[in-house]
Amino acid sequence: MNIETPYYIISEQRLLENLIKIQQIKESSGAKFVLALKCFATWSVFGLIKKYLDGTTSSSAYEARLGYEKFGKEVHAYCVGYTLEDIKEVGAFASKVIFNSISQLKRFYPYINGTKLGLRINPGISYSNFDLADPSRPFSRLGVINKKEVLTILPMLSGVMFHFNCENDNFENFSSNLDHISKVYGDVLEQLDWVSLGGGIYFTKKGYPIKKFCQKLKEFSKRFNIQIYFEPGESVITKSAELVTKVVDIVQNKVDIAIVDASIESHMLDLLIYRSKAKIKNNGTGKFKYMVTGRSCLSGDIFGTYKFDSCLKIGSTIKFSDAAGYTMVKKNWFNGLKMPSIAVKRLNGKIDLVKVFTYNDFLNNLS
Repeated sequence: MNIETPYYIISEQRLLENLIKIQQIKESSGAKFVLALKCFATWSVFGLIKKYLDGTTSSSAYEARLGYEKFGKEVHAYCVGYTLEDIKEVGAFASKVIFNSISQLKRFYPYINGTKLGLRINPGISYSNFDLADPSRPFSRLGVINKKEVLTILPMLSGVMFHFNCENDNFENFSSNLDHISKVYGDVLEQLDWVSLGGGIYFTKKGYPIKKFCQKLKEFSKRFNIQIYFEPGESVITKSAELVTKVVDIVQNKVDIAIVDASIESHMLDLLIYRSKAKIKNNGTGKFKYMVTGRSCLSGDIFGTYKFDSCLKIGSTIKFSDAAGYTMVKKNWFNGLKMPSIAVKRLNGKIDLVKVFTYNDFLNNLS
């Protein structure tokens, strides 16, 4: 299929490779997994994902509704700050509602009937290479710090959440932090039915010690007689999608600069926020060096500098890897640039063009 660039393309085969690893962890550890919609919410591939995961977790009323309507199964709802309108809407969809503070739990408790309630706890430990994403950074508003206060409202809860990782591929770090939680919050966990250990754990990375990971989880679950949940995002969809672009111009300013028909500001914003360059497969082997940039007016709209096997020309195709997690959900209409279409390569090899954005989408996004 000839698709006009730019476009995102998701490979169900690559997605399946991650899902099979998750299934192995589920079977060996007894843990359950709910997809973090804040990371990835392209529901055209939910049909495959929901065969392996237990539901979704949301950060807003809209995400909770999307999970309920398009994924089904369990719907976990968490928000840093609910409004009464949020609670009324979320209550219609969620199987678990998790609060960020005790004040919100007490305020909205009377409005939730028959739904299991949880509370986010900030254990004061975390793993993150980015201060921006560190849940235990100084003055963090994410979760309850005071354990004594948690103990006073335990009868209102069926579970708690510890979301303390960001891109953590270090099993030893995860293991020691879980031991800390066991030691400090064991008396809390013993009185609950479930615990969410959040997301941000890169257990689908090649070489991750899955056997040790599963054994650790199994021991933790047995010790406290508690159901473990994880809220993976990147680990579900890592390496499953690309952003396909074409070169529209080549200019020189001491270096060769290729301008493509997409924008890191508009279409891979997460990388710009964290000052990370986009990934290109097999980069570094060629002798033709280019800075690849976007076509927005932002001077820092730069994907990165790469080496190619052949000289780039107008019309050359450049594919950026890992364009799913925290990428598609953050795409925006900056400069009114054409939004990338969304395509899916199914398991049978067929390519479905599931979404094409038009001027009307841009128009209706405003007012």
